[in-house]
Amino acid sequence: MVHVFGPANAPGTSALQLPDVVMELGQRFVDAGHELSLVGGPVRDLFLGRVSPDLDFTSDADPDAIVAVIRKWADTFWEIGRDFGTIGLRKGDFTIEVTTYRADAYDPDSRKPQVAFGKSLEDDLFRRDFTMNAMALRLPSLELVDPYGGVRDLHAGMVRTPGEPSTSFSDDPLRMLRAARFASQLNVSVAPEVAAAMTDMAERIEIISAERVRDELVKLINGKDPRAGIDLLVETGLAEYVLPEVAALKLEIDEHHRHKDVYQHSLTVLEQACELETDDGGAVPGPDFVLRFAALMHDVGKPATRRFEPSGAVSFRHHDAVGAKLTAKRMKKLRFDNDTIKAVSRLVELHMRFYGYGEAGWTDSAVRRYVTDAGPLLERLHRLTRSDVTTRNRRKAERLAFAYDDLEQRISALKEQEQLDSVRPDLDGQRIMALLGIKPGPAVGRAYKFLLDERMENGPQDPDVAEKKLLEWWTQQPESASDADGS
Repeated sequence: MVHVFGPANAPGTSALQLPDVVMELGQRFVDAGHELSLVGGPVRDLFLGRVSPDLDFTSDADPDAIVAVIRKWADTFWEIGRDFGTIGLRKGDFTIEVTTYRADAYDPDSRKPQVAFGKSLEDDLFRRDFTMNAMALRLPSLELVDPYGGVRDLHAGMVRTPGEPSTSFSDDPLRMLRAARFASQLNVSVAPEVAAAMTDMAERIEIISAERVRDELVKLINGKDPRAGIDLLVETGLAEYVLPEVAALKLEIDEHHRHKDVYQHSLTVLEQACELETDDGGAVPGPDFVLRFAALMHDVGKPATRRFEPSGAVSFRHHDAVGAKLTAKRMKKLRFDNDTIKAVSRLVELHMRFYGYGEAGWTDSAVRRYVTDAGPLLERLHRLTRSDVTTRNRRKAERLAFAYDDLEQRISALKEQEQLDSVRPDLDGQRIMALLGIKPGPAVGRAYKFLLDERMENGPQDPDVAEKKLLEWWTQQPESASDADGS
């Protein structure tokens, strides 16, 4: 590693480290008569004490000249971004992009830039999203170029834009979401003028593709402080376009204080779910988007189901089922993959299942169904359910925690006796058809369901017992004779 000593160029920074490949590449460009600078996120990350595996550079060299410099040095390279002045390459463990200085103009009705190559590093930096990303290190001299106060803002923990925020966000409205993502990832605040522009221009986010919005949202949710990012989206009005179901929770504050603030409760559940994630060797390694997003969305069904009872109480019957549908619908609009949609919406659907266990107790059959219905989501469901306890009533919180401890212990005990993770009937489909003398069809499915219910209710049974019960059940089915002869 090459050490960059910061005090001369960056007050408040002691020592920064750069990979050898950075200096090697810089020297190659200088030897070829060109400029090269490390730029953007990798420079910002150096001041945060970390080295990014993805390294971004900018140069006065055009794409042809870039290829000429790196062709024999790179392990491999690609030209997919050539039209935008970008050449990508791999060197060792690093992914590198070198882009010709840019001075793009933007169509205000789209996000498609009119690509124009620039003439100076300073012009290239001006077009970037935030001042903390508008810094560069000239290579190989390691001169810090920071014309817009990026180091100052980074140390102050403040998100600012190089120029007017309204111009920056008009060029690329996704930058408004990126500001909220930075609030989550970097524990920074946005400058007042940036927040004001986000509020005034929130509607502009609608011209951005669902896929780009989704990717920023995932990064925000998976950040160190997702609560801060979500709060910023709601406060600026961006959430009304990106996550309107969460924005609607803000409207559920009850002026009569007959129920808790659903919005703040949801953010607290999100925070608590993050705290229950494990390390890489645990059951739910963090950051876990599925758990976190389910925690945020678990109560989005409440606005549609709120009812004021004659007694004066407030109820939200079936908000779990309604919330699951709303969550799936939103995630489909954001172009999430089907597996992620199913996992998150299933957790939302199941998050109320535990309540009542402490009062009434559950049979072994109910515990089996809880485990089976959760399937591979069980460990996440454990954490979501525990996170959903935000009451300030210490006795109530302790009672719920004790009850869930008891449920987990019962699940562990049953797992030792049975294979709960893959509960199946004691007879398979082939045996069912042979025993009943029927062909594949709806009757087999009904028989399978009967045996599965028996398995849930009574646990594993000997095949002889299962066969006897199946035959007894079959004699009570009015269609058994017609199914048996295949008519």
